[in-house]
Amino acid sequence: MTALFSSHHLKALLLGAVLTASAAVQAQQVFRVTTIPEEAATEQMRKFGPLASYLEKQLNVKVEFTPVSDYPAAVEALVNKKVDLAWLGGFTYVQANIRAGGKIVPLAQREEDTKFQSVFIAKTDSGIKSLADMKGKQISFGSQSSTSGHLMPRSFLLAANINPEKDFARIAYSGAHDATIASVVSGKVDAAALDISVWKKFVAENRVDTKAVDVFYTTPGFFNYNWSVHADMPKALQDKVKAALLAISPNVPEQAEILKLNRATRYIETKPENYKGLEAAAKSAGLL
Repeated sequence: MTALFSSHHLKALLLGAVLTASAAVQAQQVFRVTTIPEEAATEQMRKFGPLASYLEKQLNVKVEFTPVSDYPAAVEALVNKKVDLAWLGGFTYVQANIRAGGKIVPLAQREEDTKFQSVFIAKTDSGIKSLADMKGKQISFGSQSSTSGHLMPRSFLLAANINPEKDFARIAYSGAHDATIASVVSGKVDAAALDISVWKKFVAENRVDTKAVDVFYTTPGFFNYNWSVHADMPKALQDKVKAALLAISPNVPEQAEILKLNRATRYIETKPENYKGLEAAAKSAGLL
């Protein structure tokens, strides 16, 4: 009798465990992903749609890409757990982590994000050939919360003894890297700073004429973008998401397409310590 009871008991326990696991998946009806809007919303959807489909298969749950209006909205969405996974710039990660009391976990970054760079661009006939030549001119950054479009360019300017507020005739914030390029092309500003990978993409796609507008200064490297989650996400799910990102392979055609769209050779592990330098730069630039 005892043996029979234990076998029934074991079955009941196993069934209970299976139901609990599937209830956990059911409870997580939709896995929401967002990104900082470094480019137009349509471009963000195009870039991250295939990744959402890939994660859907890996996590076995419905994945929805939720675009946001600006950089602070991406921070708030993750801090308030309105989204499960967010693509953040290094500076937005620092902002989110501070807002969440140290509870934002960076899971993965692109190989490119270990030595990211910003470029300064101007019209080739503008006479602007160095950072010092920008004095007295109208300059644009990207979003105020952008790492490569504002924080790091600003910190390299300060290191070169250029104070944007005092030394530039006007400072504009375009909101996104594609808009930054457009502001120089149209002559709204004399020079601007942006993400090197967006610039390279525009050049590769012949969307900018480098005879008319080109790079006059490229910054040293710094840590940048990552995929982050909130620490309240169950550890097992955090590990699953991280493993899925790290497993994206350039040797599998549809996965290679994800990497290409995300301007990545592959995803690698990252850790909070990588962003300490950015936090220090933000503090010294008076942005935190």
